[in-house]
Amino acid sequence: MSSQKSIQTGRDALPDLVTGKWLTTDELAGMLNIDPSTLRRWRSARPPQGPPFVPVSDRVTLYSAYDVEHWLRTRRVVPGQAA
Repeated sequence: MSSQKSIQTGRDALPDLVTGKWLTTDELAGMLNIDPSTLRRWRSARPPQGPPFVPVSDRVTLYSAYDVEHWLRTRRVVPGQAA
């Protein structure tokens, strides 16, 4: 099983955190086919919306590909199964 798929805590979590795939706002917006301003608006909403993010500085925000994938899976709607 890939360590990216498992939830780790403590010291074991650091390698995946540092070496995992990270996306900029522009990269993620391109992947989701949305405008980067949408991601910025989601981040500044109270409470924040959208996928989890890491504000590295005032001008740089990163998104973990693992977190984005998890966020997308939790939003998945299967027609005919929706309540």
